[in-house]
Amino acid sequence: MMRAGWFGAWVLAAILTGWQVQAQDLPVAPGTTGSVRGIITDTDEAVVAGGQITLEESIPKTETPKINKAERVAVSDNEGSFLFADVAPGRYRITIRAKGFAEWKIEDVDVTAGNETALPKISLGVEALDTTVNAIFREDLAEKQISVEMKQRILGVLPNFYVSYVSDAQPLTRKQKFKLAAHVTVDPVTFFTTGVAAGIEQWQGDFSGYGQEFSGYAKRYGASYTDRVSSTFFGAALLPSLLHQDPRYFYKGHGSVTKRALYAISTVVICKGDNGKWQPNYSNVGGNLAAGLLSTTYYPHSEQHSVQITVVNTLIGTSTGAIGTLFQEFMLKHLTHGVPPPTP
Repeated sequence: MMRAGWFGAWVLAAILTGWQVQAQDLPVAPGTTGSVRGIITDTDEAVVAGGQITLEESIPKTETPKINKAERVAVSDNEGSFLFADVAPGRYRITIRAKGFAEWKIEDVDVTAGNETALPKISLGVEALDTTVNAIFREDLAEKQISVEMKQRILGVLPNFYVSYVSDAQPLTRKQKFKLAAHVTVDPVTFFTTGVAAGIEQWQGDFSGYGQEFSGYAKRYGASYTDRVSSTFFGAALLPSLLHQDPRYFYKGHGSVTKRALYAISTVVICKGDNGKWQPNYSNVGGNLAAGLLSTTYYPHSEQHSVQITVVNTLIGTSTGAIGTLFQEFMLKHLTHGVPPPTP
């Protein structure tokens, strides 16, 4: 009898357990579920494909965590989007992981019956690196990247060193900023184009206070070269080092024409900081202004402008830099030799 009793109890427990499992697996009636949708991008608004998204129930801190907590996993498609369909109403936690990016979480996502929950903007930051172990690695990687940049030439001739075609380029150290500035100022093409500019100025009679003949040409050459050196070192080395800003243009290369154009124009007044965040481009504006003020000390007195006019001309010159960045974004990559291949 004892054996029969135990057997009966076991059968009853098995039936009840099977009924419970079947009840949990029953499909939820139409109209009683919701859905969750989102799009994953990085800080440059490029879509992130292949990201792993985990959806799990949010358990209040006052409740005991469940041992077998239900969760679902999805993967973002080539457009960076993902969808969880037929989600039972309730509150959920969503965790997103993608290679090379920091983990992203959002708590207490409310899902209601018959509605689609659109997640707020998901922007994944670069995965944090260990500062003690990877500091040297980052500097070495930056050195390799600028070594490639210093070989970039338009049509194989004109320097195009201050453009990065690497989306996740490492920030430059102070030494590397000055190294890049020195490299462009002593480039043979810089000396040649400065000579051409000085020749045109002499032919047109610009800066008549310098006179003519060889001495006048030499003075024009010296003034023009000093302009280039001062603007480069002030705007691309000294101020970027003091303000922790990156003097390079970061090629976007994706998105609509309008978005790319607005991005290119905006880089005249905003830039990437060494921390990877966008900020006002004080280095560019301040560098142009400092070079303009310095030029009043070596141009002929009759050709010098007041400080006010120098400031106005500097601001105008800075704004026209947008033309150069538009060319960089839409044309010069196709004409530049030495551009690194896209990363997989």
